[in-house]
Amino acid sequence: MKAHTRETQATMTPQKSLQFLKEGNLRFQNNLKANRNYLEQVNDTSEGQFPFATILSCIDSRVSAELIFDQGLGDVFSVRIAGNFINEDILGSMEFASKIAGTKLLVVLGHTSCGAIKGACDDAKLGNLTNMLGKIKPAVEAVEEPADKSLRNSKNLEFVDSVAEKNVLMAIENIRKQSPVLKEMEDNNEIDIVGAMYDINTGEVVFFE
Repeated sequence: MKAHTRETQATMTPQKSLQFLKEGNLRFQNNLKANRNYLEQVNDTSEGQFPFATILSCIDSRVSAELIFDQGLGDVFSVRIAGNFINEDILGSMEFASKIAGTKLLVVLGHTSCGAIKGACDDAKLGNLTNMLGKIKPAVEAVEEPADKSLRNSKNLEFVDSVAEKNVLMAIENIRKQSPVLKEMEDNNEIDIVGAMYDINTGEVVFFE
């Protein structure tokens, strides 16, 4: 499989880009990777890159976007931060990826049993981690159930995963609120902004549609 070129990128739509990721995740789940010559892709992309999607995901070592979507060199921009939340620098990166580099799809990808989410649920304190987890706390507070405070912690994996999903939805909301550039592109159908959750037990990505 060849790396994307300016011409192939131009044929991609937001919908087609999403379908590419879905098909890639199915290959990943079934251990049927596309045939790629990575050294050839290194050469093909040496003078330019033409990715079709931008994926914001957690730094979790099990959630490499290129692997779980079975994509090659030059196919996707991968933005990673613990807890996959939005900040000014990430928004700037997304604006570059979409407006300048031409990606057609923005994905905010959360995952089950997320350590950053667990830390926010437990109100963990540790150096710079404290402020970082504070950016996830609004998602913790937005999940209403269970009301029993003794169940609102990292030991309750159902609660953790509910917070992770809410965190994805709030990240998408923040993209639209804080980036007029990306909001306008979405309104003009130049890009789609979608959320998804990766199951660390099965390898499946479920998109919020």
